[in-house]
Amino acid sequence: MNPSGKLGKKINRYENQNFRRFPRFSRFLFGLGILKMAVEIIMPKLGVDMQEGEIIEWKKQEGDFVNEGDVILEMMSDKTSMELEAEESGVLIKIVHGNGATVPVTEVIAYLGAEGETVEAGSASAPAPAAAIEEVPASRTPVIVAPAVAAKPQGGGKVRATPAARKLARELHIDLGVVPGTGANGRVHKADVENFKDAAPKATPLAARIAADKGIDLSTITGTGVNGKIVKEDVLALVAPAVEAAPVAKVEEKPAKELPEGVEIIKMSPMRKAISKGMVNSYLTAPTFTLNYDIDMTNLMALRKQVLEPIMNKTGLKVTFTDLIGLAVTRTLMKEEHRYLNASLINDAQEIELHKFVNLGIAVGLDEGLVVPVVHGADKMSLSDFVVASKDVIKKAQTGKLKGAEMSGSTFSITNLGMFGTKTFNPIINQPNSAILGVAATVQTPVVIDGEIKIRPIMALCLTIDHRIVDGMNGAKFMVDLKNLLENPLELLI
Repeated sequence: MNPSGKLGKKINRYENQNFRRFPRFSRFLFGLGILKMAVEIIMPKLGVDMQEGEIIEWKKQEGDFVNEGDVILEMMSDKTSMELEAEESGVLIKIVHGNGATVPVTEVIAYLGAEGETVEAGSASAPAPAAAIEEVPASRTPVIVAPAVAAKPQGGGKVRATPAARKLARELHIDLGVVPGTGANGRVHKADVENFKDAAPKATPLAARIAADKGIDLSTITGTGVNGKIVKEDVLALVAPAVEAAPVAKVEEKPAKELPEGVEIIKMSPMRKAISKGMVNSYLTAPTFTLNYDIDMTNLMALRKQVLEPIMNKTGLKVTFTDLIGLAVTRTLMKEEHRYLNASLINDAQEIELHKFVNLGIAVGLDEGLVVPVVHGADKMSLSDFVVASKDVIKKAQTGKLKGAEMSGSTFSITNLGMFGTKTFNPIINQPNSAILGVAATVQTPVVIDGEIKIRPIMALCLTIDHRIVDGMNGAKFMVDLKNLLENPLELLI
């Protein structure tokens, strides 16, 4: 049953908002086939270069009710570890990939649904080659797992089939590409679909999956379940003798290595592993060089003093030099001549992705590691807007409340070690960005101005560039424009 119109809207509203308030009525609707709640949870893509993610630990288990916003698992990308929150409420009815699994992005890792709902197909990472029909209540549509040895689409293109065959295949969730056709040129008729359905041996999804993993043909197994259905134990009975016959290699336990006094070995945290992997990849992949420039902070310090109180009154937040530098970087990046500083290499470094906007990543050091929250749409912000946005993501980073979207999509990054007295350093690029700006300490320095020696607050900026995208001349032009803006910062208020 697929309700539409006013009834469908009411049901959708009900299933999204009131399932937990009326669980018994929900189960009633579900039994009628009216309420369909199964929702796919996929491995998120947290950046243009992310290809896979590792599931560190499921925080919820199968059968647990999950509220929208609940943390359901901890995962690790190639950049850092993070917690994944549920986007909808429901019961965690199936976990497809468990702890420790490495899963490609956008692949299904679990299902949310209604209490009592099950997922019989499409939950495995690979299709089972043996056919299986799960017996379900009459009110629900049975799920068919088609055999892999069946016929392929004719000519490798669209499958030839009658409208009636297509309708029946859709109702039974059968892939027409695996149904042998008896019509002209292999055309599939309704009777072919019916025969294909009836020929498939009955088996539970778990039994079908185990048989597929072990390479066992279900047609050779006699089922001991209800009405001759093949159950897990039937498949394992064929597997067990082979397992018993195989010699079990004795694993000798190695004695624990004695450590010298004062030495301790600890496991690397998931976040540390992610940082390590990302930094190694960036360091070994991108040929880089660093440009160092001194910035006279006299005027910028004066500007901060002038805007400190007005912005505090408007936002309740204190403007920092990182805010001013971040906004200056954003304004400079938006110049057409500096577009390659705001770009990414994609498709195995064969193409350059240019951005007409700036999503500014700001490195934040935590006790357990480094994270880079992102201020999205920084190019559209005023100074007060930027102060609010940057403080928001930095606070979330410090409290461990960053969402995936707030850690991905940066087009340029900055990192500030000035508060630690660092005079200069060579930051490593946050891939897939083409550059990263390091901010060092501001030091009272004697400089020559109009033939006279004067003491000025001098700050060092360190720009590391991916030489595959940006040449030295272009990097130097960017730094000259940024230096001019920081030393004459009134433009930031325009």
